[in-house]
Amino acid sequence: MLIHKAIEFAVMAHKDQFRKGTNVPYIMHLFEVAQILTANGASDNVICAGILHDTLEDTTTHIEDIVENFGQEIADLVASESENKALSWEERKQYTIDHLGGTASLEELQVACADKLSNIRSLEADLEKCGDEVWTRFKRGYNKQKWYYCSLVNSLKVLKDYDMYQEFVKICSELFSK
Repeated sequence: MLIHKAIEFAVMAHKDQFRKGTNVPYIMHLFEVAQILTANGASDNVICAGILHDTLEDTTTHIEDIVENFGQEIADLVASESENKALSWEERKQYTIDHLGGTASLEELQVACADKLSNIRSLEADLEKCGDEVWTRFKRGYNKQKWYYCSLVNSLKVLKDYDMYQEFVKICSELFSK
């Protein structure tokens, strides 16, 4: 099964990585993204892309590895979620906001929304445990995170009928109402 293969691939690619500022194995984020996509009726290819979405950006994996193992469609979805680390944080985030609000396919939007929902769930949980200290984990603190996440709410609004989008909006509203 392709999803099982994607899980094995991601586990190996991210084996020594942890969530920012925690001891939580990074793979937990990818499992949660897959669960969110599954619960929202995504196709197997989209679920695989969700599991693999950080391999190009955060590991030594190359696009050719994704194409060879999972095909061009999944590779394209993974590539669409990968940031160009040569750009500044602001430029990368603005590109994401613009792409998702403009030319992104439904499948790209699904992967992005599941990823961002998983991220903001973790942020919400960390805020409950650590309080506002959590913002110091980010090079760009509260105000920049607020700008980014609130901009994503607008960029992802095509998904307004999806539970994952509705939860994302709710958590953004709760976290960034200050």
